[in-house]
Amino acid sequence: MELAAPDPGSGSPAQRFYREAILALRNASVECLVGGAYAFALQTRVERITKDFDLFVRPRDLEAAIAAARSAGFRAGLSSGHWLAKIESDAGFIDVIFSSGNGVATVDDEWFEHAREEQVLGLTVGVCPPEEALWSKSFVMERDRFDGADVAHILLARADSLDWERLLRRFGDYWRVLLSHVVLFGFIYPPERARIPRWVMDELLRRLREETGEAPPTDKVCRGTLLSWSQYLVDVSDGGWRDARLKPEGNLSAQQIREWTERPK
Repeated sequence: MELAAPDPGSGSPAQRFYREAILALRNASVECLVGGAYAFALQTRVERITKDFDLFVRPRDLEAAIAAARSAGFRAGLSSGHWLAKIESDAGFIDVIFSSGNGVATVDDEWFEHAREEQVLGLTVGVCPPEEALWSKSFVMERDRFDGADVAHILLARADSLDWERLLRRFGDYWRVLLSHVVLFGFIYPPERARIPRWVMDELLRRLREETGEAPPTDKVCRGTLLSWSQYLVDVSDGGWRDARLKPEGNLSAQQIREWTERPK
């Protein structure tokens, strides 16, 4: 399916910029996947107008991607050192994503192994797998942005074909986040709730029962910061709680967390 451009009008400057950037990375042998609104439309048939374009690359390919974009005449550089770069031109900008703001959903080889080829902007490109899209979106619960509706729409469109074993593995110790979304899915779309495989619900509820029967951990770690960078700062800065994003439990250093917290709003 050839998607409509986020900016109205066939062949708009923004479209041409997105296409040229993809070709620049391709010519430099940098693998990338299309995500964002384009991927979401392919995964769910829900289209929406946005002002940016998302490309996903492996962390090891980031420097080559930036170099390729600059060689093509675009402005490019890191926006946030642990997960995001940008490619810019007068026509717009592209988010180059190599992890997630909370450090959980790092782009690895599996994103590419399970990507599907689709037609976007007249190019055959790899598109982010719905499993990895669902995984990364599930943790976005900011005060001003909540991706739960995106997760519900992916489930509505793809629940029957998702690789649930891979999803469970992706969430790992954070399986409660997945459970929260599948429970809400049944609330949002009651006639569709049986489309979540019974064995998935049984497994998640088994884990919940077992964990409920155990003594709670004594370590005061707050995982709220994995869901919102801002709304739990009061706990990890003044409330005596340890930030779950911080190594060794999380994947971020204290400096990365500080830079992400203090970034321009």
